[in-house]
Amino acid sequence: MKKTERKIAKHLLQIKAIKLEPAKPFLWASGWKAPIYCDNRLVLSFPDTRKLISRSFGELIQDNYPGVTLVAGVATGAIAHGVLVADMLDLPFAYVRASPKAHGLAGRVEGKVERNDRVVVIEDLVSTGRSSLSAVDALRKKGCEILGMLAIFTYGFDVASESFWKNNCRLQTLTNYHTLIGVASEMGLVGPEHLETLKNWRLNPADWGN
Repeated sequence: MKKTERKIAKHLLQIKAIKLEPAKPFLWASGWKAPIYCDNRLVLSFPDTRKLISRSFGELIQDNYPGVTLVAGVATGAIAHGVLVADMLDLPFAYVRASPKAHGLAGRVEGKVERNDRVVVIEDLVSTGRSSLSAVDALRKKGCEILGMLAIFTYGFDVASESFWKNNCRLQTLTNYHTLIGVASEMGLVGPEHLETLKNWRLNPADWGN
């Protein structure tokens, strides 16, 4: 798994789905300043990376969740990834909206979902875990059993780990912040003078840069 984590981290850096700018921080929608920005929607534009990620998701599911009956993607970033995985494994697919529709049936879960479906949820990015676990909750309200969530990347925040544990939801990711920083250093994308900055940000992202 470590070899796969490093390979995927390298791909994400090469296609600039993840950018590191310790000297010129990004401003997130949350108001946090951060030396990193992740946009995994770019993965879909690069066939080699797209295939690597969908294949890695598929292998994780086959190895860890043999009883899965449904793959669900979290809208919008993980819909395409979820479809690719479901197609590869010949499984049904559904997706979960961020909020209920304002018309029609006003639902959050789109697709055919049966009570007692055994679901693996696909996510593109886990930060605090709030939106990801909201999707899990929507599926549970439909009567689904959540086997686990798989994501492309996580920052590894303590608040996310605690939230997944409290919500009894297993989280596995294809790569993570710690691996990414190591690979970025080996690729020469960040110098030794910035490594401490990158490590400190992850420990206290809300107050970093203020």
